[in-house]
Amino acid sequence: MAIRRMVLESEMATVSLARDLAARAVAGDAFLLSGPLGGGKSTLARAFIRARAGDAGLEVPSPSFTLVQIYDLAPPVAHFDLWRLGGPDDVEELGLEAALAGIVLIEWPDRLGLFAPADAVRIALAWGDGERRDVTIEGPERLIG
Repeated sequence: MAIRRMVLESEMATVSLARDLAARAVAGDAFLLSGPLGGGKSTLARAFIRARAGDAGLEVPSPSFTLVQIYDLAPPVAHFDLWRLGGPDDVEELGLEAALAGIVLIEWPDRLGLFAPADAVRIALAWGDGERRDVTIEGPERLIG
């Protein structure tokens, strides 16, 4: 596992990072996105999904209320938002195990407990000055280069 630290100066920098990760991702990859409300998790997830779909205008609604949104791509991409999840006991009902056959993006991964994939890419976003985000990515070298 490698660690990469970077500063994202703008929303476009977050989109660029997401595109890069999407280009390298393969079936079985899981991305755990953590950080504060408004920290850029959803922006990164939406840009990732749009890049995988090859459609910059694709509507990518937040799965905050549905908890998971599946995109029929090759491989399929599942976007989980666990903000409203009570805790790890509720994870089994969401279909995470089946989704892991494709590519998975999970916002608020702290709610996963022991269900968090051990080999997942962990992306921690934190507020910097202004629009700036400080990011730490931990995962396989092939993904975070």
